[in-house]
Amino acid sequence: DASGAVVRSQVVEGAGPSLMHDFAITREHVVFIDSPVVFDHAEHSGIPFRWHDDVPLRLGVLPRAGGPVRWFEVPDQAALLHVSNAYTDARGRIVLEAPGFDRSAWESSWKWWVGAPGFGSSPATGSTFQRWVVDPATGKVTSEPLNGLVTEFPSINDAHTGSDYRYSYAIGFPGAGLSGYHTVKFDNRTGRELLLAHGEGRMPGEAVFAPAEGATSEDDGYLLTLVSDLTTDSSELLVLDAGDLSTVAVVELPRRVPAGIHGHWIPDT
Repeated sequence: DASGAVVRSQVVEGAGPSLMHDFAITREHVVFIDSPVVFDHAEHSGIPFRWHDDVPLRLGVLPRAGGPVRWFEVPDQAALLHVSNAYTDARGRIVLEAPGFDRSAWESSWKWWVGAPGFGSSPATGSTFQRWVVDPATGKVTSEPLNGLVTEFPSINDAHTGSDYRYSYAIGFPGAGLSGYHTVKFDNRTGRELLLAHGEGRMPGEAVFAPAEGATSEDDGYLLTLVSDLTTDSSELLVLDAGDLSTVAVVELPRRVPAGIHGHWIPDT
């Protein structure tokens, strides 16, 4: 509950031995991701998980108020690591948005991240922003691409978690027309995108949203990201205006902070 006390514990039936790294919530449901990347003791690239062509992507929908999980098979195979958001639309359908990988993108990305030999020295990924819509009435799932940019590590204004929302942020990686690393802002209603290039060899971390005092809109606030300079072995904290990605402040750090994965903003009041 809101105080942090455990209200209920439940075994989720029907899940496979997949790499379930993240999940989503709406106001009514928990959404689990059972992907084709499954445990395989024969995989020796770094972590024992491997893509299996015969395993579909499935989404498990569990009512937060209690009840059994219901699994929905997705027609197009994909893997997901990090969720942007999920919500229930006006028709009662569950909408999930996240970067998605096909097999080729997954294998090149994953093997770099786990340190497999022969996959270069620069961070890379191959995922693109996608939407999955689960219709409980028909039992079917549809999917569509939202953007062709190569992005990962999505984030939003956390006040909109589980609800319909407009803006999301991500790291833009080299590929699909991008050169170098970027911080990216998506407008999910208009399809508009804003990109901030960080320069040669400079990689931003996941953008953490911090609301402005007295905020009046979803993107009224700041993005905090640690930028690692891969050429000078240094780091800085970059504060951006979440509205237009303009620079508000740059905090030079006294020593390098290893490029991290996730972060969170905790106000002191």
